Amino acid sequence: MQIMARYLPAAGATLALLLTTFSVPALAGKANDTLVYASDTEPENVSPYHNSAREGVVLARNVWDTLLYRDPKTGTYQPMLATAWKWVDPTTLELTLREGVTFHNGDVFGPEDVAFTFNYVLTPEARTVTKQNVDWMKSTEVVDAKTVRIHLKTAFPAALEYLAGPTPIFPAAYFKKVGLDGFAKAPIGTGPYRITSVENGRGVKMERNAQYWPGSPIGMPKIGKLEFRVIPDADSRMAELVTGGIDWIWRVPSDQADQLKAAPNVTVLSAETMRVGFLQFDTLGRAKENSPLKDPRVRQAISYAIDRKAMVDNLVRGGSRVMNAACFIDQFGCTDEGVPRYAYDPAKAKALLKEAGYPDGFEIDLGAYRERDYAEAVIGYLRAVGITARLNYLRYAALRDMIRGGKVSIAFQTWGSFSVLDVSAFTGVYLKGGDEDLTKDPETIAALQAGDGATDPAARKVKYAEALKRIAAQAYILPLFSYSTNYAFTSDLTFTAQPDELPRFYAASWK
Repeated sequence: MQIMARYLPAAGATLALLLTTFSVPALAGKANDTLVYASDTEPENVSPYHNSAREGVVLARNVWDTLLYRDPKTGTYQPMLATAWKWVDPTTLELTLREGVTFHNGDVFGPEDVAFTFNYVLTPEARTVTKQNVDWMKSTEVVDAKTVRIHLKTAFPAALEYLAGPTPIFPAAYFKKVGLDGFAKAPIGTGPYRITSVENGRGVKMERNAQYWPGSPIGMPKIGKLEFRVIPDADSRMAELVTGGIDWIWRVPSDQADQLKAAPNVTVLSAETMRVGFLQFDTLGRAKENSPLKDPRVRQAISYAIDRKAMVDNLVRGGSRVMNAACFIDQFGCTDEGVPRYAYDPAKAKALLKEAGYPDGFEIDLGAYRERDYAEAVIGYLRAVGITARLNYLRYAALRDMIRGGKVSIAFQTWGSFSVLDVSAFTGVYLKGGDEDLTKDPETIAALQAGDGATDPAARKVKYAEALKRIAAQAYILPLFSYSTNYAFTSDLTFTAQPDELPRFYAASWK
């Protein structure tokens, strides 16, 4: 199967030349009932608790079930592996579990699996990467053959939101037998697809779980097989899509999306997501002795130096919005009312730098892991006010470890909050004293903790607003914009994008 260059506009000359000779066997698609999707990033571990890459989140939602399900259309919580739940008191949640569910290897799902999963991921031995998703739990106990109780460290009204998202259930007996390394090579869940192969550096193969339990709110998948492929190069992903080697890609740059709209066998879809790009500053000066970033005037200068609206209009596009608060605006508790704002003002940036003692600017390092053109745009804006930023472009896991180790001065980051619609999943991750916090500000930490634990929704919002105002005033983090994702996929596929940045392949179908 081969697509000739004449189908692409002149603006895509480089890609057109590539496609003139590029040809691959059509192993994907409707004829083989195999949806092959590709991305540029490979999760460091397929286990959902041991990677924080969006690709890992996507795998998790298609392979593992959670206790609750949040309907993406209504936002309401529905039964999944738990059929009922109740608050015994503000720090004790009791759940009744579904009977008749089996894991992919035939093990029967039960309360021991829930208790093992949650208790295990809280231990230091587990080396859990996504601790922020479970550290509100104290312990989980088995009550009887179909009941568990989760004990919380303190009141946490957002618990149901987390139980409907980044907290899948593992098979206790199997995991104890094979350990984390064995589980990463041959993962087992209860979800709509089961993993048949994990190939490091290449991807993951899945097939429909024929024994998937009836009555699931997501239903039985319509497509027989899924395959996730790791293709780092954007042009290669585009070429394989157009020539039939793969069926679905995302994060397509706007200029390439425009080119793909001319291909006769490709559908292009653009949609805003709840992912936010931001700059995180090493305000403690761990990465550089006597760092200029210790001075709030320097951080404010950087914030004034960057034309975020121009980046939205010319780079991100597709419904992206400038963000002013350190969260995604539609999350519960996120507000930009009363939050200090940094309009593009390079003259003010230079004045602040002079006031802080840096009239000629300074040199600094900037780490990034995706959208290199966005990071380079930021560097250009900084250069215009006298700051020379050296780009250190890394894989996500490597950058994350460097940030946690205090080896990055400015990090260009993005965060999708694990699709959790609560401000605790964003602001708390980066500013509540955990591994990702480069500020460790007691006042901010106290306000966020108070917001997390308040049982009155109005009181939660007040404390979160207090924290968000302080974060912006001190410029601990500079929110840039929400991400708009361009999806491109074969016209044979019916696919719907959701704002939570979760491609639900189990809901896709062939036309």
